[in-house]
Amino acid sequence: MKRRVLIAVDDIIFASKVRAAAESQGVEYDSARSAEAAAAKAKSSLPSLVIADLHGLRCDPFALAETFKADPELCDVPLLGFFSHVQTELRDRALASGFDRVLARSVFSQTLPEILRGDG
Repeated sequence: MKRRVLIAVDDIIFASKVRAAAESQGVEYDSARSAEAAAAKAKSSLPSLVIADLHGLRCDPFALAETFKADPELCDVPLLGFFSHVQTELRDRALASGFDRVLARSVFSQTLPEILRGDG
């Protein structure tokens, strides 16, 4: 089965970097701009991973985690969030809300190819 990720990232430039990295790794992807849209897309084609920007305003990452973890069809989909390393309260809140993994943006950027392939 081909790996598929769902990208919930508001920042257009950063989202395009994630999409480009996915394409270069041969990973299929979808994008969502809200928790509801993310859940709908995930139900139609179950992703291997959901990547969310913890600073997101359009796609509230905490609503996304709540939506996924409360849904029996989606609760096992791994959620990965990234944040500015100086805002550790976002990391703590994300982990408490159901994110499986939270990385500083710099670490996320450096390891993105491995993350997309499922190696990291």
